[in-house]
Amino acid sequence: MTDIKKIAEKTKNLLLSAGAQKAQYTVTEKEKHEFNVDGGEFSLFRTLFDRSLSITAYKDQKKGSAFTNQFDDAAVEGAVRDCIKSAESGMADEAFDIAPVQENEIFREGAYEPDIDLFFRRTKELMADIKERHPKILMEQMIVSHDKIHSVYRNTNGTEFETFEGAYSVSLMFSAHEGEATTSFFGSGIYTDKLDKPFIEMGSVEKDLSDTEAQLSTIPVEGKFEGVIVLTPGSLGEFLGSAISNFASDGVVLEKTSIWLDKLDKQVADKRLTISMKPGDPRIVCGQRYTADGFRAEDYDLIKDGVLKSFLLSLYVANKSGFAPAKNTSFSLVIEGSDTPYEDMIGNIKRGLIIGRFSGGQPGTNGDFSGVAKNSFLVEDGQIKGAVSETMINGNLADLLNNLVAISKETVADGSTVLPYMAFDKVVISGK
Repeated sequence: MTDIKKIAEKTKNLLLSAGAQKAQYTVTEKEKHEFNVDGGEFSLFRTLFDRSLSITAYKDQKKGSAFTNQFDDAAVEGAVRDCIKSAESGMADEAFDIAPVQENEIFREGAYEPDIDLFFRRTKELMADIKERHPKILMEQMIVSHDKIHSVYRNTNGTEFETFEGAYSVSLMFSAHEGEATTSFFGSGIYTDKLDKPFIEMGSVEKDLSDTEAQLSTIPVEGKFEGVIVLTPGSLGEFLGSAISNFASDGVVLEKTSIWLDKLDKQVADKRLTISMKPGDPRIVCGQRYTADGFRAEDYDLIKDGVLKSFLLSLYVANKSGFAPAKNTSFSLVIEGSDTPYEDMIGNIKRGLIIGRFSGGQPGTNGDFSGVAKNSFLVEDGQIKGAVSETMINGNLADLLNNLVAISKETVADGSTVLPYMAFDKVVISGK
């Protein structure tokens, strides 16, 4: 392995010699062990090595960036030269900056060294479990890997963060088949630093497989009505991601198109809803420890008891807008469960859908969304009636957060997020 601290030191000296007034740079080495399964059979095992040097420099309040995946002297010198040229040809902006000096730290996260033998056995076990428990499932593709990462971040204000981290990931893409009947593709996955239990028991893997098999026989939804949708943890993450992107992210704050622009410290959601970004949560695997701008990452609440507490902003947009930068930019979403069991949540629904996946275009600036509910189930009079054929749903993301019906007691932790099931009212559901 390369002494990446020497590469970082060389980069700093070259940047200062070239006239950079402020700069930040990250040197990274990665090692990946990967198994691939196609059509239910192992098709590939490989070990990959990757390295990178990413540089951002500022000269006369102009920003330049460069990247290389080589560490030899010529490559590093070329990357610094390209970065300075990029800055010199850019537009000056007083909002460009890096974080002030932070306390230097070394982070050791997850399973840095892999147990390849046990990892392989767990992968074979997953294949066997799927075949035994879910014989109608065809595994289109399974990619499992261990990623080992050593990186050094530095900036010219004197901060140094060194990270040693490693984790296992399991990514599944599958469909169900029975005779002539087939389902659409569905995906599931986990991110973990432990191999102490079967993969099928982690995250939502087991339920995702079961729900996909249930899609082999569907029923139509009759008519058009306003009802309740229950978002599974997977689809909830997608909806929240769209809402945050539409209302609280860099682009919409910078362009002043966010409908939440004047809502900081004001109610934007049901009082029962708290949405946190918590890379430091023990249920989050190898969570972000520092931001791209060089701040030490901290957990924070985006929405607390329905009140907007922060925007998800970089330092640049924070300087342009006057709002504070986000304490982390990880998207490690955590929403804690309530006292309502999932079964009770379903039992209280007069008519609605459980949404496993949503297929639709980008929501409008105001949050309007429209699309197809996939891998979804009809609920009537508190009973799950069956999987539905493709059904349209229409609503508004901002309204959705204020039309909360219930949060489940159960949560799903997949290593990247911790999310419950959530039910929302007043969504237009359109069948035949």
